Amino acid sequence: MTSDIHKIGMPLVFTLLILTSSTASSPGRAYLRDLFCLIHSWPAKRYLELAPAFWKQTLQHEDAQQILAANVFRPVTLVEHVPPT
Repeated sequence: MTSDIHKIGMPLVFTLLILTSSTASSPGRAYLRDLFCLIHSWPAKRYLELAPAFWKQTLQHEDAQQILAANVFRPVTLVEHVPPT
């Protein structure tokens, strides 16, 4: 049985992916990349800090910077994708 959080969360994730898929370097993609890096270890009581309205402030927190720096996949995604010619 699917939990309520999945019923709400997954459509939101798919919507965000669609909205940010227009360009490889869009700010929306950077937000999603970092959000996915942070969300699994972010305290549930602080989830609101991950909202776009608070994102700039959240990225300035030392704990957010440490989590992002420790993610081994993030540096690979920071390189701009250039399609093969």
